[in-house]
Amino acid sequence: MKALNLTVIAAAAMFTISSCSTVPLTGRSRLSLISESEMRGAASLEYSKMLRDPSTKVLNNADAQRVKRVGQRIQAAITKYMNANGYASQIQGFAWEFNLIDSKEVNAWCMPGGKVAVYTGLLPVAKDDAGLATVMGHEIAHAIAQHSSERASQAALAQAGSGIIGVATAGKSGATQDMIAKAYGLGAQGFVLLPNSRKQELEADNLGLTFMAIAGYDPATAVTFWQRMANASRGSQKPPEFLSTHPADDTRIAQIQRLLPQAQRYYNSTTGKPIR
Repeated sequence: MKALNLTVIAAAAMFTISSCSTVPLTGRSRLSLISESEMRGAASLEYSKMLRDPSTKVLNNADAQRVKRVGQRIQAAITKYMNANGYASQIQGFAWEFNLIDSKEVNAWCMPGGKVAVYTGLLPVAKDDAGLATVMGHEIAHAIAQHSSERASQAALAQAGSGIIGVATAGKSGATQDMIAKAYGLGAQGFVLLPNSRKQELEADNLGLTFMAIAGYDPATAVTFWQRMANASRGSQKPPEFLSTHPADDTRIAQIQRLLPQAQRYYNSTTGKPIR
């Protein structure tokens, strides 16, 4: 039985190692068990379905045009960066869309393949084009880093891992197997899936700063945007950071401040200002 356990675990480890790719800019190795093209296809269908839904009010006013303009500048910046750094293949098949949705929710998101939605509830917090560029750059960065397919891959691996645990505990009492299975489930959620989700959020901040800088928006404005977001969410019930999919506000803002010198170099080279 020990030999079987080691074989199963070794096979799972080798499969995981061989199913990794690299995130642009950060160089982090990401898990890629799920096809990105499949994710984009599914996202495109869901996005179209959302736009056609009678309950969705897609706007075409001055604010909507502003969302499109900012989005297209970030799109051009990403294309420039990806082409110049050997990542052009990772955005092939992107069919960019930028829409403003009438909703009080303070939110924005980007599906795989560049399908972006901004809610009107976010506009007072964003305040200006630079604020929009901050949040849109962040959300688009999730798609560029393929975080959706990575999270799906992590969930699939966690499910496979529970099968390995089942093999490893075969022969033990039913009560013991149940206890270990529950502990594994908590461990996968608390020590793998949630930390990876928070890591992806901070990684999206990193990429988003660079993309907005290349697009000609001062990355220093990202600090004040996230401070406004933190103020807007005060009073809401937030879980502790270690049980949350998002980093604490102070953690996010502190990292952005650390990353500003790097992002500022991209901004200065784009605007023609001296690089300090």
